[in-house]
Amino acid sequence: MRQQSVPAVGDVIRLDGVTKTYQAGPPPALANVSMSVAAGEVVAVMGPSGSGKSTLLNLIAGLDRPTEGTVTVAGRRIDTMGESALARFRARHVGIVFQFFNLLDDLTVADNVLLPAQLAGASRKQARARAGELLARMGIEQHKNAYPARLSGGQRQRVAIARALVNSPELLLADEPTGALDTASGLQIGALLRQLNAGGQTLVLVTHDPALAGRYAARTVQLVDGRLAGASIEVPV
Repeated sequence: MRQQSVPAVGDVIRLDGVTKTYQAGPPPALANVSMSVAAGEVVAVMGPSGSGKSTLLNLIAGLDRPTEGTVTVAGRRIDTMGESALARFRARHVGIVFQFFNLLDDLTVADNVLLPAQLAGASRKQARARAGELLARMGIEQHKNAYPARLSGGQRQRVAIARALVNSPELLLADEPTGALDTASGLQIGALLRQLNAGGQTLVLVTHDPALAGRYAARTVQLVDGRLAGASIEVPV
């Protein structure tokens, strides 16, 4: 039996020998992936379509489980958690920003941001204060009573980032966060992610865009056909 490595102190993410195979059969979506992300680090995960980027993100987020191997996030083995415990853990410790925002159109901006806090059991007063602080930080406080459909793409992505941060998660996962935006809005969102990291936020950025990875990540992990492609690339910042 292969000995499992122990997560280093300060690692927010640790994957050890992770393989994910779907019922459709081989080849696996991910094959024997081992990697770690330290607290306060920004890591970009790159690769062509079908390389396993989204699968990797889903495993780190606890939205999927590995076929083999272990996934440790914020000091907890999430691959062994039950569904309800995993949902609570994810609400409190992991924020997710999606390419197409995933906002609820029948809720106001403020209520979209509040939703994860309510799911995590935060008091409404504390949650509202935190949501207001984040909307102000994102520069969209004036839109708190608006509905997402009335906002631009860049504004909606700011709402999505505020929602992901409302529970002060140790980890922020961003899946192609600028992919649905025009160039100017994409640059603004990228700069915002960099500011968050400057404040200590750990960030994993999934992208197919080398310019985005080079501009905002300190390290790039390359996936090819579900496998890590050699050593990760250090990017000067």
